[in-house]
This record gives sequence, C-alpha cells and structure tokens, in this order.
Amino acid sequence: MNVSLAKDLSVYQLVMGVQAPPKPLSLSPATLLSLVRAQIDLLIEQQIAATLWVKLPPEKIWQSELARYQSSVGASSLIYTCQIEERGRIGDEGVGEAGEAGEDKGEGRVNASMSPSFPSSPHHVLVHLPPDSQLRRENFLMVLSPQFCSLILAHRPLKKRKNQTSGKVNTNKNQPLLIITTVEGRVIQQVLDGIQQAIAPESSPILPADFICPTVPQAALMNQLLAKQLLRQDEINRQIITVRTTKFQQQNQELHNKEQLKDEYLKNICQELRTPLTHMKTALSLLNSPNLKPPQRQRYLQMLNTQCDHQNSLITGLLELVQLERNLEGTSLESVRLSEIVPGVVSTYQPVAQEKGIMLAYTVPTELPSVWCVSGGLRQIVINLLHNSLKFTPNGGQVWVRARTQGDYVQLEFRDTGIGIAENEIPKIFDRFYRVRTAATEDYGGAGLGLTIVQQLLLRCGGSISVKSKLYEGSTFTVQLATVSNIPKAIATENEL
Repeated sequence: MNVSLAKDLSVYQLVMGVQAPPKPLSLSPATLLSLVRAQIDLLIEQQIAATLWVKLPPEKIWQSELARYQSSVGASSLIYTCQIEERGRIGDEGVGEAGEAGEDKGEGRVNASMSPSFPSSPHHVLVHLPPDSQLRRENFLMVLSPQFCSLILAHRPLKKRKNQTSGKVNTNKNQPLLIITTVEGRVIQQVLDGIQQAIAPESSPILPADFICPTVPQAALMNQLLAKQLLRQDEINRQIITVRTTKFQQQNQELHNKEQLKDEYLKNICQELRTPLTHMKTALSLLNSPNLKPPQRQRYLQMLNTQCDHQNSLITGLLELVQLERNLEGTSLESVRLSEIVPGVVSTYQPVAQEKGIMLAYTVPTELPSVWCVSGGLRQIVINLLHNSLKFTPNGGQVWVRARTQGDYVQLEFRDTGIGIAENEIPKIFDRFYRVRTAATEDYGGAGLGLTIVQQLLLRCGGSISVKSKLYEGSTFTVQLATVSNIPKAIATENEL
C-alpha cells in the first residue's frame, strides 16, 4: 500500500480550526504516555479493530504500545505511521521522552532509516513526511473505527527568542507540552478530512468510502476509558514517586558520605597539627631546665626549628590542596611540552642533589609531542615527584627523569635508588597525610600531601600515575599524559565550551 502527502499539514491547526475547539492542557510527556497506554488497553480489551494514524517518538517505550496493539488485534488493524524523512534537531520532534516515569528517555529524533519496533506488514504503512513538515513538533494517536474514535495530540509550541548580541533567533526547547485528548466526532472528522485532502491523488484510499466517524462513543466505552486512564496515570505517578524517592535517597547518602569524609579529614588535620605542636612544647619545657648543658640546648633548639618547618610545611600543603580542590574543575587545560618544563625544574634541584652526592640526570627528547595538563600543573607535578625522589634517596644514590612516547600518550618516569616502599604501603601513598617511614626513629618530614596533589592534577587532565618499588632498592613513579592529538573526549567537550 502506498500513501504519500501532496501538501503539508498540521493536526494541531486542524483541531484548533473547528468551532469551539477543545482546550489544550499543559502536561508532561509522562502524562501523554499514560493516555496512549490507556487507549491501547481499551482497544485490546474490547478487541476493537481500528485504523490508527500515529506519529510517536521512535523510542521503544512508545513504539512498543503500537506493537502490543497489533500483536493482539492482528490482521484486523491497520496502522499508518507518519515519519520525518531526515534527522531533526533535538527537541524538534515534539515529544521525545517519558518524563520521570522511570522509563527510557529519548531525544525526539526521527530518522528515515529508523523503523518501528514491530515488523513491517501489509497492515502497517509508513507515511513519509518532508523534513520541514509542521508535524515535526507534533505527536498524535488517532483511532478510527465505527464504534469508537479518539484523538490524543501533543504539540510543542515554538517560542522564538532573539539573541541580543548576535541578533539571531533561538528556540527555547523547554516550552510546555500542549496536549489535547478528545472523542468528539466533529473534531476527529476535521482532522481526517484534512489528512485526506493532503494525500496525493495516486495514493491508496486510507478508509472505506462509507466510513463515518461516530459523534460520541458509547457511554460504557467512555467509562472504561476513563478508568484505564486513571489506572495508567496512577501507575505513572507511582513510578515518578519511586524515581524521585530513589534520587533523594542517593543525594542524602552522598551528603552523608561527604560529611563523614569531612569529619575524617578534619580529624586527620587535627592529629597532624598536634604532633609538631607536642614536640615543640616538649622542647620548650626542656629548655627551661636550669641544669641544661649547651649541647642539649642546641639539640632542643634544633628540634624546635625542625618542628616549626614541619608545621609550616603542613599548613602550606593544606592550603595548597584546599585551593586546588576548590578551583580544579574550573581550571583550564593547556598544551605543554615536557622539554620546556623538565630541564628547568631539574636544574633548580641540581644543588640539592650535589649536596647529598646524588647523581641527578634527565632524558627528555625535544621531539616529544605536546601533552594536555592543568594550567601550571605539569611544573607542580615534576617538582613534587622530583622532590620526593631526592628526599628518599640516601647520599651517593641516583635519580633519573626520563620521558618517552607510549602509543597516544607520553610517559614521564621518575626512578631512584632510594629507600623504596613496602608492598603493603604502596596503595596508601596517595592518601592525604600518609608518609612513608622505614624505621620507628626515622621521619623524612613533609606534610604527606605531595602525591595527593599530583594525583588530583592528573585526574583533572585525564592522566594517571603508577608506582613500582622495592624496599632498599628504589622506586619508579610513572606519569602518563594524553597527547594533544589524543585528548580525552570529556576534556575536549569542556575545552570547546
């Protein structure tokens, strides 16, 4: 069967063109779905063989209703499905989602290659519409049978808003959905006449010549339809409540988890701040001893100096981490060359290495591709990792910094012959305030925040860090950064915005 339209039409305009048209209601897509389901329920229960004219979103949640009807009534039914020939803009197809009903959500797109979920047959006819059809912003289900006729129509008005800067007209895609549902024969006949006038002359007849739309359906059918609409709407409401309740529970749990993390964070901060203060208080009390000898006095003064440095390092690290976490999401990414960053940082630390008798060297080829990193973040990553390597490498040791390409990434490696890290400690080293100690009396100082900061910076730019280490043999930290030509999709989207 061949059916095509010779001219464009709008079901909404046809309905609004009758005398005293039904009043459109501003309702949600979820309500529209409940109306469609109730209508199908009635047709199936009463085994009403009808001709259906439909234009519904292509998502399975909508098309399954037509498949349900056709599989129940079978060969007695005939379904005309109106379909836009080309893909439209998101939101231009009228209704494309089921609201908050806990069902699939779509974008209201229609494609010529997209067919309904039920198989094609002589009882299913596709009516192709031009891309600029007025029906683009409309969805409807029209039931035509001698004992029962109905129309459910959804129209999303196009509200134009002029952009003050560019002067271009933009569409607001969040306009309310206007829904009309009617069983009035005069209204449905007006739509049917409009469709028949728009159909091309060479098309097959869409209804028997003697078909007359009943003025009103039987009272019993109307009562059943109303009951089914109430049941379906109640079902949708329960689903909405379930979805919202689940969402609120998830949000409450997230808030609870954040509060717990905050409490744990504050507890750790207090503990970390208390340790150097305790040591300083002890040193000050010992300095007040009248029998204190000069060597002892010097040792306690050195303790005070060391603990003050520790306290200052801790506070500085905390401020840096808080500032980083607060601004990290809004920090822009930049294209950076390792050959422009690593040599300068290494030369800055050469005096430190020479003082400890450590051989410090680097290999960073100038032809390495540029990588993406947080603005100013690459320098901070190199400083923190190089500082750690030198701090935990004894006198006479060696530290290497090497960079190379690895597929679509650049690897930056920091290898040392230092004290190493026990296997059971490796998973903890990126935790806040965690510091490696190889003996009860040995403390390398620091705030225990350097690796945490490095990890946060890398996560922001789609990079990663890994570590291999053995006690008393040394450690290797490997940073992996995406090249500019292989920028992660999520990061690319942010940069375009």
